[in-house]
Amino acid sequence: MDGLFWSQADRHLIRYGATFTPRIIARAAGSYVYDEDGAAILDFTSGQMSAVLGHGHPEIVAAVSGAVASLDHLFSGMLSRPVVELASALSATLPDPLQKVLLLSTGAESNEAALKLAKLYTGKYEIVSFDASWHGMTSGAASATYSAGRRGYGPPIPGNLTLPTPNGYRSPFRHPDGSYDWRCELDYGFAAIDRQSAGSLAACLIEPILSSGGIIEPPIGYLSALKDKCAERGMLLIVDEAQTGLGRTGTMYAFERDGIVPDIVTLSKTLGAGLPVAAVVTSEEIEQRCHEHGFLFFTTHVSDPLAAVIGATVLRVIAAENLVARASRLGTRLRERLLELQNRHEVIGDVRGRGLLQGIELVTDRASKQPADRLGHAVTMACLEHGLHLNIVQLPGMGGVFRIAPPLTVSEAELDTGLQILDTALTECAYSLA
Repeated sequence: MDGLFWSQADRHLIRYGATFTPRIIARAAGSYVYDEDGAAILDFTSGQMSAVLGHGHPEIVAAVSGAVASLDHLFSGMLSRPVVELASALSATLPDPLQKVLLLSTGAESNEAALKLAKLYTGKYEIVSFDASWHGMTSGAASATYSAGRRGYGPPIPGNLTLPTPNGYRSPFRHPDGSYDWRCELDYGFAAIDRQSAGSLAACLIEPILSSGGIIEPPIGYLSALKDKCAERGMLLIVDEAQTGLGRTGTMYAFERDGIVPDIVTLSKTLGAGLPVAAVVTSEEIEQRCHEHGFLFFTTHVSDPLAAVIGATVLRVIAAENLVARASRLGTRLRERLLELQNRHEVIGDVRGRGLLQGIELVTDRASKQPADRLGHAVTMACLEHGLHLNIVQLPGMGGVFRIAPPLTVSEAELDTGLQILDTALTECAYSLA
């Protein structure tokens, strides 16, 4: 370990969240990152849940190199062909009437723009989000984020309200037979929202699978019922597909499983395959009314041609390499292996997710569902020692949830290797902490 490096990091870097992984990363390629000692670490988080094509995909490298050399950044009032071409290609992947695109840089920025569109379109200001949500760290997005980071910064933007996260593993809403009663929970949630509302409900902003909230997948039918609740109140439904979009869940977009069409879709992480690219997509009707009311989101990097070239390349590679179907197939394999691990490890309380975005929740025992925090930390470090990087979500009131999100280009052998390392780490840590 390089003591000077870490002392300089400690002296000069602002800490912004979780503890840094105790390795100095020197390079990355495919499904692996490599530290300065040359040790290979299988990347089961796709960077920050973003690198859907793996690291250093040759078409992304070529696209970036060409764009930087020819046309990367412009005055925000100028347009280039790559921007219009990306908007056309992106809208072609989405159902009608989603055809109007705003090209941006980050997920928080795209959610910020979506919230402003919803407020301007409806003339209202209240925003509903899941109580385990994560939508970004900028002002409006952070106000709609409840999984972490709310304390100590003063009042959030007025009008933000919570909806119970549809967590079938831990929800207290149950049928007499013990099964999850999500309809009752949804009705209860909106009854509480209606009582709290000042009569200005503008939109509901949700992730179709909550990732930072613990890989929570709403049951089939939930999103359709939620869309109906929004329509009854004149609210827009905004779906944040930052981590789920572009094939990761086995469909191009996670909302497709439920047969709904959101009013606004936000994209980021996966659209840039690890580079800062984001987008907002909505209907012509919503865009037209917002334009008439003076919609303003004039940022430094709006409509940058470099971002457009990257996004278009990602879409092209996903189609050419048939990565959506591949994610579905490998996702089935991943789930089967995770269920096998659950059968052999009592500390795995739940397996959930879809495609190549899945997770396991660790508990001290399955009867009490007591969070296994110490075990989660130990397994994380053991996996790293064996050459696997996993990200564990630790939120108040829930156990450690490992998010498993390898690149869509991961090989079957790499997938099996990662799961074997996880198996070994679970065995070692459960024994050592017993």
